[in-house]
Amino acid sequence: MVADVADSGVAADELRQFIERIERLEEEKAGIQSDIKDVFAELKGRGFDAKAVRQILKIRKKDASERQEEEAILELYMQALGMA
Repeated sequence: MVADVADSGVAADELRQFIERIERLEEEKAGIQSDIKDVFAELKGRGFDAKAVRQILKIRKKDASERQEEEAILELYMQALGMA
C-alpha cells in the first residue's frame, strides 16, 4: 500500500485531501476548545464553581441506569468507610 501511494498521483492527492481535512477539523476543534474555556471563565466570573460544573457535565453524559449504579456503589463504599 505504501508503494501505491508513492507511485500514484491519485492516491497522493487523496491522502493530501484527508490530511488537509483533518488539519481543518483540528483548527475548528482548537477554536471550540477556546470558546469552552471562555465560557468557563465567564461562569467563574459569575460566581459558579467550575469544578462542580465539569462534574455535572460528566454526569449528564451518562445514561440514568449507569449513573444510578455508580451512585449506589459510591453510597455503599461510603457507608462501609463510615462516611455516610
